[in-house]
Amino acid sequence: MSNETIFALSSAAGQAGVAVIRISGDKAFDVFKQLTGKKNIKEKYIQCNYIYDEKGSVVDQAVTLFFKGPKSFTGEDVLEIQCHGSRAVIQKILSLLSKIKGCRMAEAGEFTRRAVYNNKMDLTAAEGLIDLIHADTEAQRAWAVRQMGGELQNLYDGWRKQLVEYMAYLEAFIDFPEEEIPPEKMAIINDGIHTLMHKIAAHLDDKNRGINLKEGFQIAIIGAPNVGKSSLLNALAHKDVAIVSEIAGTTRDIVEIYLDIAGYPVVIADTAGLRQTEEQIEKEGIKRALKRAEDASLLIAMGEAGNKLDKKTKEAFESHPNALLVWNKSDKVKGKKSDGLVISAKTGQGIDKLYQIIKDKVVEQMASADGMMLTRLRYKTSLKECGDALGRALDETELELKAEELRLAARALGKITGYVRTEELLDVIFSSFCIGK
Repeated sequence: MSNETIFALSSAAGQAGVAVIRISGDKAFDVFKQLTGKKNIKEKYIQCNYIYDEKGSVVDQAVTLFFKGPKSFTGEDVLEIQCHGSRAVIQKILSLLSKIKGCRMAEAGEFTRRAVYNNKMDLTAAEGLIDLIHADTEAQRAWAVRQMGGELQNLYDGWRKQLVEYMAYLEAFIDFPEEEIPPEKMAIINDGIHTLMHKIAAHLDDKNRGINLKEGFQIAIIGAPNVGKSSLLNALAHKDVAIVSEIAGTTRDIVEIYLDIAGYPVVIADTAGLRQTEEQIEKEGIKRALKRAEDASLLIAMGEAGNKLDKKTKEAFESHPNALLVWNKSDKVKGKKSDGLVISAKTGQGIDKLYQIIKDKVVEQMASADGMMLTRLRYKTSLKECGDALGRALDETELELKAEELRLAARALGKITGYVRTEELLDVIFSSFCIGK
């Protein structure tokens, strides 16, 4: 890791009342002396100082706050400058910092990356931090705070330490081959491996709750042309987001709205009308509609009240594990269908009831028994790698090979938290951060 002192604007770009510029590294105190002309600063003490340029002219009056490493966010000496948030002031201070020898502009996520390197947090906590920054709903915020607090780290580190204990015991007998491992001890180890395999399998089977929390609970509306899919989307969004027309095939691509339902992020997609067509663009739209329907966590299959459900919509409805049948245009027919919810997207009849059904299904599917969620594919990949290695270890009778499989399983868990680090993995993770974090 570079030992250069880094700096960046940590608050949002643009004009504001106050802007925060963060400096981290060995030269943080030297930066303070050079910018303020003062020789001393109290740690964790808020001071009001003038910032001067190289000619001694006042740039701004700012609040400064100094943290002595390792008692800081990054584990290094950190100086924060809270200046007035005009673009001119910000650019001037950043320009002054860039001229100080040994200082450079921070890369994306570099402050947090240094915190990880200096053992101020693990990788799951760092990813919880970026999720907190991007949280749009209460559920996203709540889980991000829990992840930052170490819930996943404690879980995975606990499992890894358990495997290390088994490995140490096996290694002891490998080093002294004349000693035979007691059968009862081997039984305890095998039982522990078997139990851990089941825990990991149950943890992996989260019904995509974590991914849905991060990317949005996916709902797809499908049906034949002109049954009112776009009108329903507009009714749920309380605004016109999709074009409504009597002309069949108006919707060619997927139109999405993003809603906050019961604190959870929800994405509802209006799709192309399902019918036989030779028109290439519409054909591609129908293909995408069926794929979205297949991948959706909840499928709304829509038909027109008083008519039969078209073949393609019926097939999608019957094959989906979580589908809701909705009959639209109740305002145009007398009587009601009994095998689904009857609504009118035009008059609003049944929309509140449909919204409540959607809300109940979102909460039901997103609620997790143990509260743990897998919000990233890399967690699942490493956990599967760990489970596979444990399976091989359980079947292995040779102590050397059994210990090696346990080492591979422990290594897979270590990659999640950052106990095992690779630069390529770190580059991918921290590239999603903003410059000032």
